[in-house]
Amino acid sequence: MNGWFSETSDMWPGIALSIEIEKTLFSKKSGFQQIDVYETKNHGRMLVLDGIIQLTYFDEFTYQEMLVHTPLFAHPCPEKVLVIGGGDGGVLREIAKHDNIRVIDICEIDEDVISASKKFLPKMSCGFKDPRVTIHIADGTQFVQQQEKEYDVIIVDSSDPIGPGEILFEQNFYEHSQKALKKNGIIAIQGESFFLHPDMVQKMVNIIKQLFKNHAYSNFLVPTFTGGHIGICLGSNGLELKKPSRQIPKNVQDQLKYYTAKVHEASFVLPYFAEKLIKDA
Repeated sequence: MNGWFSETSDMWPGIALSIEIEKTLFSKKSGFQQIDVYETKNHGRMLVLDGIIQLTYFDEFTYQEMLVHTPLFAHPCPEKVLVIGGGDGGVLREIAKHDNIRVIDICEIDEDVISASKKFLPKMSCGFKDPRVTIHIADGTQFVQQQEKEYDVIIVDSSDPIGPGEILFEQNFYEHSQKALKKNGIIAIQGESFFLHPDMVQKMVNIIKQLFKNHAYSNFLVPTFTGGHIGICLGSNGLELKKPSRQIPKNVQDQLKYYTAKVHEASFVLPYFAEKLIKDA
């Protein structure tokens, strides 16, 4: 493809996000979804799944850092982490910055996403090179059913609730995920946008409220996502979520662009309509 890529979806009718493309680097229909990688004119490389932008090099750090460091710094000493989805490797890259973590499991249903990322998205796929990482090519819903009190943190880096990611927005998955967490474990879920998907946000928050004593919704900016905004839905049965529980080491902070302790706390401050949306879930 040359010219302009335009993202349109029934999930956000009447809105299109367009990014200028220089060339197509990869295009394949896998057993689960259409995978495309583009070189853009101004935003670096871009991963698109089923016509929906998953990341660009320009701003991927905002999403990866917030989805990872918010739950990991809320936990006093995470040692074992599970990632569901995240086949581009960016979440793994951020998790690897925590020296206290001993085990990083990733469960990705579509091996072709991992292969494409390793070949065309080296800034992301470098996360797979960490020796603590074990890759499981499997359905995340089935994988968590086989775990019990295994993980300190579970991070769900899902695509939108269509295609292979749809099942990751259902209560059954989160019931099993809760059982896969240790006593004071934390789950962090790609939480959609309260501007574009208020019904989906309410649904997810309601599920987490039912399963976890402590729950919260964080929000932050990602300019190349439609709407420029996305959230994280978090739950824990024993830990405070809205503040880091430990100091961010200087060597880690120096590697980050978006996440800080202040941003962690500020991300839970919601506009009034969103605050009411979450409260009423």
